[in-house]
Amino acid sequence: MAKSLLSIVTGNTPQIRGVAVDQVLNLSPRAVVVSVSLHVRENGLPVVQRYLSGEDSRLSRIPPQVATGRPSVVIRQDLLSLRRSIGRHHVILALPGEVDVLPFLVELWRTRIGGGQIGDHYQPGPVLVGVDPAAFMADIGCVHRAVRLSDGWDYSPPLTPAEAAVRSVESADVLVTSPSVHEEGPFASGVTALTRQLNCDASLLALDGSDSSASLLRPSGPDFVGRWQALLEPVTIPRYSRGADASVRSVLWRSRRPVHAQRLAEALPVVMRAVARSKGHLWLSSRPDAVVTWRSAGAHLEIQESDRWLEPQNVPAWDAASPQRRTLASWFWHDYYGERRNEIVFTGVDLDEGLLRSSLDETLMTDQELALGREGWASIPDPLLDVEPS
Repeated sequence: MAKSLLSIVTGNTPQIRGVAVDQVLNLSPRAVVVSVSLHVRENGLPVVQRYLSGEDSRLSRIPPQVATGRPSVVIRQDLLSLRRSIGRHHVILALPGEVDVLPFLVELWRTRIGGGQIGDHYQPGPVLVGVDPAAFMADIGCVHRAVRLSDGWDYSPPLTPAEAAVRSVESADVLVTSPSVHEEGPFASGVTALTRQLNCDASLLALDGSDSSASLLRPSGPDFVGRWQALLEPVTIPRYSRGADASVRSVLWRSRRPVHAQRLAEALPVVMRAVARSKGHLWLSSRPDAVVTWRSAGAHLEIQESDRWLEPQNVPAWDAASPQRRTLASWFWHDYYGERRNEIVFTGVDLDEGLLRSSLDETLMTDQELALGREGWASIPDPLLDVEPS
């Protein structure tokens, strides 16, 4: 049975999300739009509201739907019911800004016991993310309050609005930006340059008709779920652009030596100067067996243990690892270090690449410190991850 195309659209404001939906409708005017909103309750599951629209006259007889439950389950059932009721139509799924897009899509395609499989009926198109420049800059500067995003099954731990904003951009296959009413010209161009650096793999869709948007109707490749999952792995190859755009640039720092935790803590004021986003993983001297993830957005930096490095003799860990993780481990394998390494991408305006690299290089363990072995490393203070008992 031929599958329906499912376009995934989101945006950081309702207005830009509507603009993004219109871009797809311009190419596919008979598409059915499923607009979703989430209403979080303090206790219990969220309220999921869905509204269907489109040219098909049968849609006018379907009132807005409201349900309390897991968003991925509710929306999956909607899509399966829609397929049964109106057949093979192109469907546009418009998701609210409260959704963590990539985890949500992985969960939407997950096979749950007793549930239908969406992959039997739908093939996803590119993920289209609309970015309103003024709202994006307001969010990326906000690190003093917490938001929680839905992955379709549960809610994330508290995140800053800055982290939520960059995650949305990083989830896109296609980005569309529209100048705000009061913010145009260099401001909007600067935001566009920043979003390009944050997601160099995404194509940019212009609203002036100067480029082709036909790719919006192109189905994703065969292993789209694996591609989404790979972007969520704690150990991955960071995406970055080698060129600068309107003074915005990205710098990839790599090393095969462990980092001295105390020196890194002391270097942070210099390292994080002018950084808008950084993301990657560390091999810390104080945690030689742990993958330590590094993630910052705006002025907020988060460093935490998230996984264990793979060891040759630990067969269960290799079996449990994703195919992407096993492939990367084999690419980077060192007879002594294994897969251990530091990889972080820094993105910002007017970054001093030389100072950034030299500051990080100075945090690496020296030959004399390496010779102390793991027992000696354990005595090195770690103000980043060691928490004194209260």
